[in-house]
Amino acid sequence: MESIKPSFTILITTKNRVHDLRITLAKCTDLFSYDQVNYIICDDGSTDGSHDFIAKQYPFIQLIQNKESKGLIYSRNRLLDLVTTPFAISLDDDAHFITQKPLPIISAYFDTNPASGLLAFRIFWGLEAPITTSTNEKDQVVQSFVGCGHVWRMEAWRSIANYPEWFEFYGEEDFASYELFKNNWSVDYVPQVLVQHRANVKARRNDLDHNLRLRRSLRSGWYLLFMFIPLHLVPRKFSYSIWMQFKRKVFKGELNVLLVLLLAFKDLIVNFPKLFKQGKRLSPKEWEVYSKLSPTKIYWQPSHEKITDDKL
Repeated sequence: MESIKPSFTILITTKNRVHDLRITLAKCTDLFSYDQVNYIICDDGSTDGSHDFIAKQYPFIQLIQNKESKGLIYSRNRLLDLVTTPFAISLDDDAHFITQKPLPIISAYFDTNPASGLLAFRIFWGLEAPITTSTNEKDQVVQSFVGCGHVWRMEAWRSIANYPEWFEFYGEEDFASYELFKNNWSVDYVPQVLVQHRANVKARRNDLDHNLRLRRSLRSGWYLLFMFIPLHLVPRKFSYSIWMQFKRKVFKGELNVLLVLLLAFKDLIVNFPKLFKQGKRLSPKEWEVYSKLSPTKIYWQPSHEKITDDKL
């Protein structure tokens, strides 16, 4: 009997989060029974035994390792370079599917939407599963996607530039989305597929790396401004970004944000040559079309309570 050629590859990058990885892989048990799925995990220099855990408990998973940590974006590029299937699903090591049998939904959507380069999933952020999973949301083309749960049409990925590794963290999804738009691919939000990202968003404000996260988030937003936004809009949007940090944080006593702003601005100056070398600025007409797309769907909740994204 001829073997079934895999259609999907599930990609996971991990670093020193073996506890989260154990849960994620345990939640993938149903998918392990599919002959049409390959699995590749990149261990980004973990020192907590992640490599040995994967190798012993899941020998069928292709495991690659960065001997020294190279960062999330480097690892994602490395994983995508190894994909041989038509589609690649990217999950964080602390994220898993809630939707049962998501693969047929994904396949059907790609089959009926040939211009779709990437599917963004509905994502619930929380340590506990949502009380209800139903939604009235509809499929729609959106501006960008969230890294913790999405799927690439590999033909689309290979038509654009790799994620910019010098971003380090934050902004690579928006970079890819602009690239897709410029190459006539769409990013589609498909709420039928629900992923739980087991993260506490509010608690992140108290994490020791909060300032570093804010710095990287700010600078990536500025990088994207200078790389893709029509030039006549850049000064206003750049000034607005700075003003909102003062309004929301500095004027409310978060004086540490002043240093964050200065460091982010320094990063902008240092990387200015790369912005012009790798940028693909949208024309005013392209920007008008892009601006009319629905905003990125970051958070989903079953209630009407709104989560505020504190990255920017």
